[in-house]
Amino acid sequence: MAALVFATPVMACDIDGLGKGDYEYEDGSSYRFGDEGMNEIPIMEGSKNFKYLNESAAVPLQDSDSGLPVTGADVYAHKGYAYMGTHRLGSGSNEGIRVFDMKDPSNPVEVAKFADNLPGTWQEKIIVKSVNTPHFKGDLAVVSVQRFNGDAEKVGTVIYDVTNPENPVELGFWETPEAHLNGGGTHELYLTTQGNRALLLAANSGSYRRSGGAIHDFTIVDVSNPAEPEELFQFDPATVIPNVDSNYRFADEHGQTRSISVHSVIADTTGKYAYLSAWDMGTVILDISNPEDPEYVGRTSFEQDVQGAAHSAALAKGGNVLIETREVFNPTRHGYEQGFGYVRIYDIKDKSDPKLLSTFQTDNAANKTTGYPGFTVHDPKVQGNTLFLSHYFDGVRIVDITDPSTPEEIGAYVPEKSNIWGVFAHRNYILASDMETGLKVLQKNNRNK
Repeated sequence: MAALVFATPVMACDIDGLGKGDYEYEDGSSYRFGDEGMNEIPIMEGSKNFKYLNESAAVPLQDSDSGLPVTGADVYAHKGYAYMGTHRLGSGSNEGIRVFDMKDPSNPVEVAKFADNLPGTWQEKIIVKSVNTPHFKGDLAVVSVQRFNGDAEKVGTVIYDVTNPENPVELGFWETPEAHLNGGGTHELYLTTQGNRALLLAANSGSYRRSGGAIHDFTIVDVSNPAEPEELFQFDPATVIPNVDSNYRFADEHGQTRSISVHSVIADTTGKYAYLSAWDMGTVILDISNPEDPEYVGRTSFEQDVQGAAHSAALAKGGNVLIETREVFNPTRHGYEQGFGYVRIYDIKDKSDPKLLSTFQTDNAANKTTGYPGFTVHDPKVQGNTLFLSHYFDGVRIVDITDPSTPEEIGAYVPEKSNIWGVFAHRNYILASDMETGLKVLQKNNRNK
């Protein structure tokens, strides 16, 4: 099992000039194995008292019929169960969502698989919440359904009852509009509640372009009755930026041509505010207290030499601090600063005017210039004053944000062949999804061996 390294990342030697652990395909592209030689179980130092954090389990995903490896996507946890999506698969099969009983975190047991009855699709994102509406009471799961190939009959979001996680029951399906029939479907999503209403927030990245402008990338859907989802609202960025063209592009205040794509979305704990990760448009904040008619509040923006790429968001400090991750794959793009994507942290006490407090960037993200997907940051999760980041080749990064103006890395987990897609802190363990090698479990307990 892989060990962890804390405070200062261990640097391995360059191999043939490609960078740490890089190897090369025959076509000249490169891939990278994770850090090796981390054999000791270290003690976590820092404000969070993560003592003896270690990898306690690693569970590969396999095709149940062929036994072929399955590529992992995002990971979520709810009431002691882990839910893991599947990404683009080498076998081309629809592998849906895997459910693991985490009663013993050192031995996750796969107990169910669902959303695997949709040929030609893949399931990247899942959110599970407890809801209580006039039509449904229990644990509701919303799952993104994206087109993998021409076999897909419908794309969008599928809705399941997972009150019993070991026996998921399909309740309904929200299909992206007919104009988007040949499009990609729902990329990322969120589920929130307002009183006795349950709302699906769907980021259908690229919808505007694929539909010829007929629909926009962000949609609010009422799923209070999961069997009959009702679309309430679509966000049109042109209501905020007047010069958005037919390709969803605009010129910013620096004269840089920027691109809009609502890639992801979250809501605060009250369900009042939605945070849209809108790529070069930044993180867009909407007041969705009236989901039929949301109001634009404010957004983040970028300096002239900063690639946009607002990919995902998380909230801290009671919703007064915004964590924005930027998924930059091209570290040497002409006209922009060098480096893979990193974190920007904002004060949003005044949501109409987000103020940049600080940035956090790993050494590899700043200095490496090769490899795909590389060392860019991916997704953020916050638990208390601790920020957890999935970071592809850079594994999981753990950052103390007690003072958000001075983030401090206090831990890092980089497994062999690291390609970490998602991270989620739950109970006394941390989950990480590795695209190549499956579900990883890190326990923050008093283990010393």
